[in-house]
Amino acid sequence: MAKNIATREAYGKTLVELGEKNKNIVVLDADLSKSTKTAEFGEKYPERFINMGIAEGDLMTTAAGLSTCGKIPFASTFAMFAAGRAFEQIRNSICYPKLNVKIAATHAGLTVGEDGATHQPIEDISIMRSIPNMTVISPSDAVETRAAILAAAEYKGPVYIRLGRLAVPVLYNEEDFKFEIGKAITLKKGKDVTIIATGIMVSKAMEAAETLKAEGIDARVLDIHTIKPIDKEAIIKAAKETGAIITAEEHSIIGGLGSAVAEVLCEECQAKLKRVGVMDTFGQSGKPDELLKLYGLTSDRLVEEAKSIISKK
Repeated sequence: MAKNIATREAYGKTLVELGEKNKNIVVLDADLSKSTKTAEFGEKYPERFINMGIAEGDLMTTAAGLSTCGKIPFASTFAMFAAGRAFEQIRNSICYPKLNVKIAATHAGLTVGEDGATHQPIEDISIMRSIPNMTVISPSDAVETRAAILAAAEYKGPVYIRLGRLAVPVLYNEEDFKFEIGKAITLKKGKDVTIIATGIMVSKAMEAAETLKAEGIDARVLDIHTIKPIDKEAIIKAAKETGAIITAEEHSIIGGLGSAVAEVLCEECQAKLKRVGVMDTFGQSGKPDELLKLYGLTSDRLVEEAKSIISKK
């Protein structure tokens, strides 16, 4: 049985690993280091860790300044505060000059849980992917998170990495896992329908594919860990070969993965499309699993939508 590990946990451990290998890695946090899991880096490398306090604008502009001195800053806070409160600093101080800053935003999506709507960012992918020069990554498990953090550290330019609070299934084996920014991963081949998922919904997509298989439906599953730049080639191939696509994300259907895939299909290769995500509404306080069920972010919902879209081909 797969272990459950939060992607924020993997982030914290990978930072320590990076810090040992590369003396230019610096970490900044907005007084949330125990929650974002940057505290371990701070304990081990205190001279390369800065707690900026509850001042997200300063967090981003300080990170920008450090990057101009040859440092590789990882700026961390909750996704709501990174993408929301510090938007202008990210846009103008980091992305406009295309500085080498990595924004690792934790506690994304509905699964923040009881903290409620004010702390449940379901718009952050939309906001971040709209900024020129920004790369947007949403890893699905702990193994992919580690690989994404390592890749981000090597990449020259701004990166937004979306991480979660909730422990989620580990899908990949670290020994043979290959990660490339902008390249989708085919977790399961299939000819009848394609489920394109990101973040925590990748494991739901795999569950749905197994259920569909038992019912004689052959579903392809793509893990789109990089929302921007998105893997157009993989999406077009899936559209041509299966003719029906479902997107799945713990994010608003407006501006996120579903919108990004729709843009590719409209311009390159038309196919039936159904977007599964949070509708045009806010989240609410509740237990993560209950919220996912309430908002229709479940494997059962994906099974239902797969059957429906296949019938319309």
